[in-house]
Amino acid sequence: LLRLRDELAYPAKAKKLELRVVPCGLWVDTDPRLLEQMIRNLMSNALKYSQNGRILLGVRRRGPKLSVEVWDTGVGIAADQLTAIFDEYHQIDNAARERSRGLGLGLSIVQRLGDILGHKVSVQSRPGRGSVFSIEVPRPESRPSQRSPADGAHDHPQKARVGHILLVEDDPDIRDLLGQLLAGEGNVIQAAVDGPAALDLLANGKSRPDVLLTDFNLPGGMKGLELAAKVRAAVGRPLPAAILTGDIAADTLRRIQLSDCSRHSKPVNPAVLAHLLQHILPDGGPAPQAPDPDGSPVHPSDAAPTVYVVDDDEAVRSAITSVMEDDAMTVEAFSDAERFLKAFRPEREACLLIDAYLPGMDGLELLRTLADAGRRLPAIMITGRSDVAIAVEAMKRGACDFIEKPIGRTDLLAAVERALELDRDDSKAAGWRTAAQAQIDGLTARQKQVMAGILVGLPYKVIAFELGISQRTVENHRAAIMKRTGAASVPALARLAVAAV
Repeated sequence: LLRLRDELAYPAKAKKLELRVVPCGLWVDTDPRLLEQMIRNLMSNALKYSQNGRILLGVRRRGPKLSVEVWDTGVGIAADQLTAIFDEYHQIDNAARERSRGLGLGLSIVQRLGDILGHKVSVQSRPGRGSVFSIEVPRPESRPSQRSPADGAHDHPQKARVGHILLVEDDPDIRDLLGQLLAGEGNVIQAAVDGPAALDLLANGKSRPDVLLTDFNLPGGMKGLELAAKVRAAVGRPLPAAILTGDIAADTLRRIQLSDCSRHSKPVNPAVLAHLLQHILPDGGPAPQAPDPDGSPVHPSDAAPTVYVVDDDEAVRSAITSVMEDDAMTVEAFSDAERFLKAFRPEREACLLIDAYLPGMDGLELLRTLADAGRRLPAIMITGRSDVAIAVEAMKRGACDFIEKPIGRTDLLAAVERALELDRDDSKAAGWRTAAQAQIDGLTARQKQVMAGILVGLPYKVIAFELGISQRTVENHRAAIMKRTGAASVPALARLAVAAV
């Protein structure tokens, strides 16, 4: 509970919501990782639908069980919607299906994980007053004691198989969830948003997968089955591949079978997916690291780039450090910009992760200081979910990217890899800017005006007033902008717009 409090304090503060978490020291009988994901999804949902007031996370005793409860003062839910909200892709007040507002999978995932764990999920709500979501979790008959490894030596007669998994999924929410679940089992995850990005990972020697896990319908023309064939050709062997799809048409199932691929249904059932991977992962653990061109093995301590983390939140620094070190990178963390500047050594290959809001010198000031000193360092700004304008300003001042809190492991690693790659290869950076320019140039003059208002954080009604058009027209322009640029979210649009300048 305290970890979730630290993780979500920043986005709650950004929305001016009071976040209260009541600690609890009681024991429960559950899977801790999956229960944490359930609570995180409920908290994220409360943040999304609460515009003012407070959010409370706490626990009540219910006889032999505990009720983990999330209270909010959000929009509330009508009585006839209380069952439907747990359906896949259902969202309140999003009839236009705006992707920037998510896919509506959060509560569906909570329900499915509850079914897997045997934890009842329920909701009470009053429109305009708020909602209470609860998860019933059983308590053990007696407090468990710590056991030595020998005590549990026969609990799992066969060691679970783990390996390198190349995960290809264009939806960031699903990609992050899968990355967390699979990494939590001990697998090494390399993630890509589409087929070309996955093949780039292979071509650059950054991925030597044991298994390909890919969505069936990928953007950009290359579908999952085509990608599986290309990946197998690239690695020179019949790599096991699992296709994620909600399509159960006979033709689709036949094509997957003829391609010698396994199929897993969407929405993803974590337990079923884990069972599938146990059957297709090779025995023997993760593949060794790719060798240097001269044939000698790469030692992480010799070749790893340095990731500088500057954030005044100790929990954030610790979490980022853990993720980066697991990916064989060297991390140096600092609580403020002044300490970082004293320790910074420009001769290293490095990347900077910096919080937008710091005590003393803030993130934007640090970027300006580095630029004034002529120090080239790829920087990624850490922002809150409502800080697109700050992120745009950071990129104008030299940051190459930004990521939003709460930070997902998969997106964090992808952002750092992208920043380092663009810094190493000027031609790729130039190509990225050219592609971005072409996408932005495809917009009409009016669409560019609407986009400018969106990127500085103006409400739709303000944009409509300033341009002399209706709010509905602004919303239609926004939908057209996202479709023409291929941006899946406002942050993605901001990256394109700044890169195109």
